[in-house]
Amino acid sequence: MASFDKMPMLAEGFEKLTSDLKRLRLERPTIVEAIEEARAHGDLSENAEYHAAKERQGQVEATISDLEDKISRAQIIDPSTLSGDKIVFGATVTLLDEDDKQVKYQVVGEAEADAKRGMISYNSPLGRALIGRQVDDEVEVTVPSGDKYYLVQKIEFI
Repeated sequence: MASFDKMPMLAEGFEKLTSDLKRLRLERPTIVEAIEEARAHGDLSENAEYHAAKERQGQVEATISDLEDKISRAQIIDPSTLSGDKIVFGATVTLLDEDDKQVKYQVVGEAEADAKRGMISYNSPLGRALIGRQVDDEVEVTVPSGDKYYLVQKIEFI
């Protein structure tokens, strides 16, 4: 499912992807050794260690392929070079929820999204609803838990 579309991300997300890729590439020889060792035990049809090592090898190779694809399509964006009065990729947004509680999110790429850390994907329901909005705009988002309403309080590019 390789695509040629650019994949926007912050430098932090790009660094995480490249370090994950390096780590997995270093794991390859260990997996090959485990396969060789399990193969030496004889009958492969009932060799759980062999099957586990082969399965891990498949998972690692698939993940490496996925990471290489994302890295090759990466478009690194530095939010500090952005400005404006509209929410765009990389913006840090302070919102007021229905209970007048402040929440803060940074709009990031899919590969680096982590809602618990306040980083939401530009492709998430909230991310899509925020893109293009300005301070004092009201935002309605339909999420699995129901409809949520927010007021855009502040837009920063940090």
